[in-house]
Amino acid sequence: MHPRIASGATGKSTAPYGSWESPISAAVVSAAGRTAEGFAIAGDGRLVWVETRPEDGGRAVLVKEAAGPGGKALDVTPQGFAVRSLAQEYGGGAFAVQGDTVVFSNYTDQRLYRQTIGDNSPLPLTPDYGPVVRYADGVFDPHFHRFVTIMEDHRHNSSNPITTIVAVGISDPDVKEYTMLVSGNDFYAFPRIDPTKKRMAWIEWSNPNMSWDKSQLWVGYFNEKGEIKEKICVAGGDPTIVESPTEPKWSSKGELFFITDRRSGFWNIYKWDEHSRAVTPLHSLDAEFSKPMWIFGVSSYGFLGIDDTSHKIVCSYRMESHVGVLDQDSESFLKIDIPFSSVTNIVVSGDRSFYIEGASATLPVSIAKVTLDEKRTMATDFSIVWSSSEDVAQYESYFSLPEFVEFPNVINGQHAYAYFYAPYNNFFQGSSDEKPPLLVRTHGGPTDEARGVLDLSVQYWTSRGWAFVDVNYGGSSGYGREFRERLLAQWGVVDVNDCCSCAAFLVETGRVDGQRLCVTGESAGGFTTLACLAFRQTFKAGSSLYGIADLASLRAGMHKFEAYYIDNLVINKLTLRDLL
Repeated sequence: MHPRIASGATGKSTAPYGSWESPISAAVVSAAGRTAEGFAIAGDGRLVWVETRPEDGGRAVLVKEAAGPGGKALDVTPQGFAVRSLAQEYGGGAFAVQGDTVVFSNYTDQRLYRQTIGDNSPLPLTPDYGPVVRYADGVFDPHFHRFVTIMEDHRHNSSNPITTIVAVGISDPDVKEYTMLVSGNDFYAFPRIDPTKKRMAWIEWSNPNMSWDKSQLWVGYFNEKGEIKEKICVAGGDPTIVESPTEPKWSSKGELFFITDRRSGFWNIYKWDEHSRAVTPLHSLDAEFSKPMWIFGVSSYGFLGIDDTSHKIVCSYRMESHVGVLDQDSESFLKIDIPFSSVTNIVVSGDRSFYIEGASATLPVSIAKVTLDEKRTMATDFSIVWSSSEDVAQYESYFSLPEFVEFPNVINGQHAYAYFYAPYNNFFQGSSDEKPPLLVRTHGGPTDEARGVLDLSVQYWTSRGWAFVDVNYGGSSGYGREFRERLLAQWGVVDVNDCCSCAAFLVETGRVDGQRLCVTGESAGGFTTLACLAFRQTFKAGSSLYGIADLASLRAGMHKFEAYYIDNLVINKLTLRDLL
């Protein structure tokens, strides 16, 4: 027993903060590293998803939901293959399914393959160019029996690849060259086919913008040969309106919906009227119904009912994350009570059921099936289909629950947000005359966000007697365009000020020890960590995990997707020391 441990009145042992014993070891944290990277519905109504497996070198495998309760999920991807795209470096959207047919991007050669679920012999659809030609975000085209997908071609210029929308034949067993459908811009995403008419919607944008800065939504009309001969800019074409439309989807009746931030600065769901060419919001709310498109294949909403007769849309939204049902007829919006406090993806599976990817303060990242009542006003069933960490419940007595905090920036008076985790261990407590040390985490991106969900890398610290805070500094997503754009030309300034102000706020409110403040971050968060340590006296120590330390060298080697990202975030004429 620790020499300073004594038994308290609560039955817990009293020990210095930071010295508590915990079973949540580094090995336990590492073992909980499985992720889900996209999901869809097969023809029999069962879910298929991509699961990454740390125990298999991180290989990404397509898995199909068990046929019934107590059954075993089926691995669809055979040995020798992995389902992962390298398009835009971050990938996503690596597969699509129609009936029992899957088309997927294979990690090693980046070719597209067609596979029948249950058959372990995938057949190549695209030529063997090697990994310099990549595909993502594809969909089946019911009109011309082909697969329409984003193609990123590095063959002629590795630092400036050509991105297009192409069609690949799927009915002919012989490998064929692609057919070009849309080209000429820097980036494309979300090619989506209208099931009722021969037309397609897509998103495009150009440097120096990121897709969440400014983008355009287009609709193109196919001729009888499957070529796009006419197209219309639905949103993003008016130079007087700054907006970033995203996630277009056609209903089964051929109505086009999408998400944009044109009016309030928050991503809300809109509908396009083809005849009047007008776009109208379905329900205006100061909340985000989508997120920055770092990866392909994001799905934040879906239509309840196979034939859309219910006119209801299930969707996720946040500042704090929720799931809701939007009724197009009554324009009403109803929050659905579910165990997840954070939801990242939704796919509809029937008239009253849908699958969601999410997590909560006590549930790790998981996929669950939700069934609604007949009126679609409340959840009648919530069942976990997949969990990133099936054994996590054994550590529940050590879990610290997040507290959402809003705090002022001491320099400019603006407010930012964070999730604070107090030290907690079912068997230990600190002494009454001591405050705990604090570890501040600065998330990556930097256009990303912290979410108050179960993360064993957080509980590793809190179960040992540390306080932990995950900061959503100015520039984070989830709080609208104005909050996100605080970081433009101010990276290393706004984020540093907010992280230091958050620590000061927790000291002033008596939660932590002001003499024992530390900071950590990964990737872009590592840059913020280093800037905090270099230009402030707030923190005693810090840890930059694969962090950015040299902006000039980073910019020189940046891939196309983020080629101008740093230019937008940093004022090049001044050094950080000048600004701070």
